[in-house]
Amino acid sequence: MAKSNFLAFDIGASSGRAILGILENNKIELVEIHRFKNQMCKINGSYFWNIYSLFDELKTGLRKCISEYKMQPDSIGIDTWGVDYSLISKDGYLVGLPFAYRDHRTDKSMEEFFKIMPKKETYLLSGIQFMQFNTLFQLFSSVQQNYSGLKNAESILFTPDTLNYLFTGVKKIEYTIASTSQLLKPGKAEWEGKLFNSAGIPSGLTVEIIQPGTVLGELLPEVLEETGCQAIPCVAVASHDTASAIASVPAHGENWAYLSSGTWSLLGIESPVPLVSEKTLEMNFTNEGGVEGTTRFLKNIMGMWLIQECKRIWDGEGEMDWQQIVDLSNASLPFQCLINPDDSSFLNPGNMPKAIQEFCARTNQPVPETKGEIARCIYDSLVLKYKFTIKQIESVTGKQIEKLHIIGGGAHNVIMNQLTADATGIPVFAGPTEATAIGNIMLQAKALGKVKSLIEIREIVQNSFEVIEYKPSPKLDWEKAYSKFESLLAY
Repeated sequence: MAKSNFLAFDIGASSGRAILGILENNKIELVEIHRFKNQMCKINGSYFWNIYSLFDELKTGLRKCISEYKMQPDSIGIDTWGVDYSLISKDGYLVGLPFAYRDHRTDKSMEEFFKIMPKKETYLLSGIQFMQFNTLFQLFSSVQQNYSGLKNAESILFTPDTLNYLFTGVKKIEYTIASTSQLLKPGKAEWEGKLFNSAGIPSGLTVEIIQPGTVLGELLPEVLEETGCQAIPCVAVASHDTASAIASVPAHGENWAYLSSGTWSLLGIESPVPLVSEKTLEMNFTNEGGVEGTTRFLKNIMGMWLIQECKRIWDGEGEMDWQQIVDLSNASLPFQCLINPDDSSFLNPGNMPKAIQEFCARTNQPVPETKGEIARCIYDSLVLKYKFTIKQIESVTGKQIEKLHIIGGGAHNVIMNQLTADATGIPVFAGPTEATAIGNIMLQAKALGKVKSLIEIREIVQNSFEVIEYKPSPKLDWEKAYSKFESLLAY
């Protein structure tokens, strides 16, 4: 295999990075080129993303790749979080800043929408987990609130599609990111008109949907001039970060599950078909698009956002590093109090430690007072939610999950990896940590004909990165803790 260079832009809700992938002899090497912060900005009481700042950071990453690292990439690819979007006017400009999914304008949108289309029908038409910030409910809230930006829009582009557009001038929507919207038919790259009609969303906003691994177009001359880059294509990779991450899971055979661990925990399986039924509706599972026609049957769990937000508050009292938090957690008694990580009070409370304390008080549990007690509460609760979710998947598929692959930044967290193995009773395989960037890079390679299939992609990942196994060694009464956790889910 001849040497090829691919530049991946991987943007999460709290940070982004430009990572160069060097592919040679069936192995891939990663070089971090640029890292930057991403955060919501609050304007007149609403939360937005500064999409122009993100675009500047991506151009900085491309410029550094060429000028500082002396590497000319063969292509670029962009992935981001799901559901959020930009509106584009008929003359090609963005209609304001895009709303952030944690904005509170959608707090009551689901309930209002279900007055028009029942919950069951909405799910059976889309197969998507109900979360108040899904694109369906964001757009519905804009319709209900008579948002002027929607009236001035000719088209909609999801966040990675928007950045692709700024790089190339090409307006297309990539399938995996579109599948997070709750506006597609399950397992198909087709819009569901009934959902558009019920929400009052103009159907003319949509543009062509393309599959992951499609060459979108070449970078604009102005971008080439600003970055010093030669003419190269922009590839529409699996543009939803989880879709790219799952493409890089170094798994063999069947009966495995994945946990993409970061700000969100995405726990599920790779299914050949959507799994949409009244049972999966009751369990609130989602069916999102994957690579090569697969479906990501998974559940979104609040994830490391809980501890990230606690750290943000605690840093105001004197900065702490992550190891200090882990050490304080280890020194605290397990199972003294638990939370439902997906309780709506944790979506964007402002003060996460206080929100956790209030949940524990509301559910008649001991209230955690110290940083260590709060951290231990979060860690225990998350792994018990993982156990709960795996049991649900097994009940739907009729197959036992035999191993769990943890990928993403959370694969660094040794205590969480071991607790997950102990709680679930199955082996955990941690790594690679840069799974999303790797999947992004490998989809670029596929688009340019350097690799042929998802199977080949996973073989290269297996050749290239260390994976650490954590075997179950439960020393605690996890079943008693699980019983307590299940009782909290009713609150």
